[in-house]
Amino acid sequence: MAITDWPITERPREKLVKIGAKNLSDTELLAIFLRTGIAGKSAVDLARNLLNHYGSLSNLFSADKTSLCNFPGVGIAKYTQLQAVLEMSRRTLGEKLEHGNALTTPQLVRDFLYLHLSNKPHEVFMGIFLDAKHHMITAEELFSGTLTQASVYPREVVKRALHHNAAALIFAHNHPSGIAEPSHADKALTNTLTKALDLIDIKVLDHFIVGKSEIISFAEQNLI
Repeated sequence: MAITDWPITERPREKLVKIGAKNLSDTELLAIFLRTGIAGKSAVDLARNLLNHYGSLSNLFSADKTSLCNFPGVGIAKYTQLQAVLEMSRRTLGEKLEHGNALTTPQLVRDFLYLHLSNKPHEVFMGIFLDAKHHMITAEELFSGTLTQASVYPREVVKRALHHNAAALIFAHNHPSGIAEPSHADKALTNTLTKALDLIDIKVLDHFIVGKSEIISFAEQNLI
């Protein structure tokens, strides 16, 4: 049955207008985004199939182009729409960090890092460069590596910090294994970077490790 044949109170778009987006299911929200289904299946059916296949919205948004474009009813147009929405989400959080204090909005920092790093297939080391008021100047992926490690060079980090005229830094990297537990190497690297940047009066505020379902803060665990 086509969505237009459903009772008005059950149609996702009309429900969103009446009760708000936060009260809709993942399937309903995705159906609104998809707009159309395929022969014999409504947009809701297609949305449900996608979520059943990928397991979650997070996995869906991180799926690669080949996987999504080969899924019946998706194709390149819907793939590009998904990527555009994801990038707009990143930029929205980035804009908030540019105007807000990173120290007083830790959840915002977490959300920003999760969108950037949680579904990377390899390890990526990232820096958030901050001004004296802890507003974000920029965020950069500084180094990338393999499934288990990324080589980080303190001298290059110092050069980037000076280039951006940063007063402080927040570091982050992902663990593709999904387990956000800091290793001895993570602790040693953080200590090395903190000492190197301290020599030029740049403070390291935190180092986050991003897993699949959690983010660990060195500062909150008194590791920095």
